[in-house]
Amino acid sequence: MRNLNELVFDNRYATLPETFHTRLSPTPVPEPYLVAWNPDALELLGLRPEAVHTREFVEIFAGNAPLPGSEPLAAIYAGHQFGHYVPQLGDGRAILLGELAHPSGSRWEVQLKGAGRTPYSRGGDGRAVLRSSIREYLCSEAMHGLGIPTTRALCITGSDMPVMRESAETGALVTRLAESFIRFGSFELFYYRSQHDEIKTLADFTLRHYFPAQLDEARPYPALLAEVTRRTAKLMAQWQAVGFCHGVMNTDNMSILGLTLDYGPYGFMEAYDPAYICNHSDHDGRYAYDQQPQIGAWNCTCLAQALLPLMEVDDAKEALSGYGETFATEYMRLMCAKLGLPFEEASVPLVTGLLDLMARNRVDYTILFRSLARFDSSAVASNATLRDQFIAREDFDAWAKSYAERLRTIGSDDKTRAARMNRVNPKYVLRNHLAETAIRKARDERDFSEIERLRSLLARPFDEQPEFDDYAKEPPDWAREIAVSCSS
Repeated sequence: MRNLNELVFDNRYATLPETFHTRLSPTPVPEPYLVAWNPDALELLGLRPEAVHTREFVEIFAGNAPLPGSEPLAAIYAGHQFGHYVPQLGDGRAILLGELAHPSGSRWEVQLKGAGRTPYSRGGDGRAVLRSSIREYLCSEAMHGLGIPTTRALCITGSDMPVMRESAETGALVTRLAESFIRFGSFELFYYRSQHDEIKTLADFTLRHYFPAQLDEARPYPALLAEVTRRTAKLMAQWQAVGFCHGVMNTDNMSILGLTLDYGPYGFMEAYDPAYICNHSDHDGRYAYDQQPQIGAWNCTCLAQALLPLMEVDDAKEALSGYGETFATEYMRLMCAKLGLPFEEASVPLVTGLLDLMARNRVDYTILFRSLARFDSSAVASNATLRDQFIAREDFDAWAKSYAERLRTIGSDDKTRAARMNRVNPKYVLRNHLAETAIRKARDERDFSEIERLRSLLARPFDEQPEFDDYAKEPPDWAREIAVSCSS
């Protein structure tokens, strides 16, 4: 483990030509203070825990002091936003400090979100608020706890400087980590500018540093597209299986590595509704829960178009062709596991039948799947506590009868099955009201304890943790008033 002055930077993205980024330092903030820090992320960087208790740590991750060896920059990219191409976006409020090399060999790009104006701010102030910073910090770590690929969060630093959104809010920065922040839109920018040499430069860089297996293929560019397509399809399956809605699946928010990237108006499904829209700004439901898989495919097509100068059209089509099967296979595999069933054709009607039943009865997604571990497969069992989650109890009875028969047919042992199901069905997810409670305590009382409580809880979402049972309950009535939008 190392001290701050012992961190070793090897800034590979900074070696790309200036066409890909602008070098600049974060804009300092007045009187910063530490809001939250993540011990798990400290380990990723090989940092000693004592480092967070120094003034140096706060000043560095507030953007007020440089890290020796870092080369701060803002990346440029474009993207399709709500289906419409925007020719230039870029890091409008995020600044990449650099890339840290861990003694173990792993590498992490370190980025400050809310670090001030850049050439890509498009008139914005380049800042983030405490509310959005808490939401990103908590959800990136919650997704990691669920085993879903994601960016990570190191810390939140706050400042009492006012930041204007709908009203004046407290400013903050979140430090996030990723192997790379390259996006689909990073390639789109150069395609639509007809800068084909830059497309090749970025593709070669991506292959060399992040996809070495594809670099060794006879046709590395189609192989790269096929692998990104596969990762994206699997990520969509994982989102769907836990009931996660991203809210803004623009191509500039899609990671080339298949990570969950840019947490804004996200939401975890509560009352099951396939058409659930978590983003108050998404008036047409483009990014509704049931649209996410096909939007993932559409975004991959946008990436394929951007890579066409490097491959034939038929090669691109072939690389994209695996998306549907990969998603369908991975999604059904995950859903069968959630029911404790083998991944085979006979299990599929039980999955689809239950989802249809849940949609008609608006059953809480997380609670129902977690409680199914207690299902009694004996012929005389009533399963009353499960049955009572449904308005149409007779319909549940019919499904339960088929489920029990299937479990008995495959010789499933209830106790063994329950343990297996509890390893894939989380008890805890980051419901919006839980995040909102942490936000209100931090904002109104300057009490940051709930942020750490949630981070620690959600790092182990499959564990019982009975002292936190209230965090696994349905949301309170006041939670209906919570609306998250693109400003979140």
